[in-house]
Amino acid sequence: MIENTIKNMSDLIIKLKSSIEQDIVDIKAAKHEELLKRNDEKHIMIDEITLLKTKLNEELMSKIQEGVDVNIYRQSVDLLEVELKDLYELNKRLASIVLPVQQLYKDLVSEITAANGGKFFDIKA
Repeated sequence: MIENTIKNMSDLIIKLKSSIEQDIVDIKAAKHEELLKRNDEKHIMIDEITLLKTKLNEELMSKIQEGVDVNIYRQSVDLLEVELKDLYELNKRLASIVLPVQQLYKDLVSEITAANGGKFFDIKA
């Protein structure tokens, strides 16, 4: 069971990393629609990884209580941790691209609303 949980987590992490890498490509190509299409799927994967992490901890604790030396899973868990760190770094890279763009749009909206007396649209009939 522990091996399956680790494999499922690893598969999801790889899939999520691939999705984030595609996000970076799409951001650079201004394919915003493609980004939105993947958002729900990424949220589902994140939720599944979180659930599997909890399940893995429970399974490891169960084995410890049974008297099993869980060090037999050490290498697999360490590799999983490396994959999670890679995912974290990739996500930081995505954020370093997205946040400046978000700030640019925020600044543009602020400038437009300031120029229109605090209103985004200045419609006069």
